[in-house]
Amino acid sequence: MVVERTRAGLDAAKAQGCTGGRPTVITEDVLTVAKARRGKGESVTAIAEALGVSRATLYRHIG
Repeated sequence: MVVERTRAGLDAAKAQGCTGGRPTVITEDVLTVAKARRGKGESVTAIAEALGVSRATLYRHIG
């Protein structure tokens, strides 16, 4: 019963536009910049330092 009510509450919140969890650091603009810099041959480490994100985050989003 607890699980059902929790699920119902989460579904109701989602229907109203609320989402849970930590907000993403990578926006579409940052991703575009990162992909362009990667395309020019810049290292992932240098891009990550310049954008203020971790290398793992970049690898997760760039592919």
